[in-house]
Amino acid sequence: MTVDVLVRLRGMMSGLPRAEQAIARVVLDDPGTAAELTISELAQAAGTSETTVTRFCRNIGLRGYAQLRLHLAAEAERQRADARPGVDLAGDITPADSTAAIIAKVGFADARAVEDTVARLDIAALDRLVAAIDAAGRTDVYGVGSSATVAADAAQKLLRIGHYAAAWSDPHAALMSASSLRPGDVAVALTHSGRTRDILDVLAEAKRRGATVAVITSNPESPAAVLADVVLVTAARETTFRSGGTVSRTAQLTVVDCLFVLLAKQRYEESLEAMERAHDAVRGRALPKERDPR
Repeated sequence: MTVDVLVRLRGMMSGLPRAEQAIARVVLDDPGTAAELTISELAQAAGTSETTVTRFCRNIGLRGYAQLRLHLAAEAERQRADARPGVDLAGDITPADSTAAIIAKVGFADARAVEDTVARLDIAALDRLVAAIDAAGRTDVYGVGSSATVAADAAQKLLRIGHYAAAWSDPHAALMSASSLRPGDVAVALTHSGRTRDILDVLAEAKRRGATVAVITSNPESPAAVLADVVLVTAARETTFRSGGTVSRTAQLTVVDCLFVLLAKQRYEESLEAMERAHDAVRGRALPKERDPR
């Protein structure tokens, strides 16, 4: 499926050799134009060799350059179908963009992140993680930077349906948490790049303690993914003004929501009762509604 190849390429990009990263930038920046290039023209545009282009194709799971061109042409057609007059939805945000154009680009990027993540989700891996959390005595969720808010959301959702869970974003506290995990517990890490040292240290500690390790990442070839027992892959294209993790957060939240609903379904009646108890516990914290002055 076309979306899988280009989404996988975005996830793998940081781990590719520098020459292959240059090729990736050319094909991702403008798939339509790249689809029209010969292998020698693409090599020239990327400042590399035809041999490197061939190796690049194989590294991203394709048989060769002809197959890459087919995928690029299909992606270009997809972008044309999504196009809006006067707005390059797939392009980066620029200083010249109007408010309407920025809204359209942000909405498009978020929608594509959800759509591509859903298309790419490994159902068998998702089911394995659901089973592990459902059987666990404890689930600890880890995230730093922009992933920290998603980790907190995941832990809160698990608590709402009766699972013991906690979220950790401070590196030292996270390591202490991981050191206390036991066999049967679950450690879930959210990391867009899969290369964050703090997260790698936590995962290694959790694995040493015998916990089941799961990673939600955009890079299935990353060091974090290598450490994991279960890998769930997100799809998100961060651009210059979105490098703060906004799109990756949207993709991660999609996976967390899938986990939450699947876990709730596992013990449907118990989950409903747990959510009702949680609702009752916080019911009195809201201010009363203001009376209509009329």
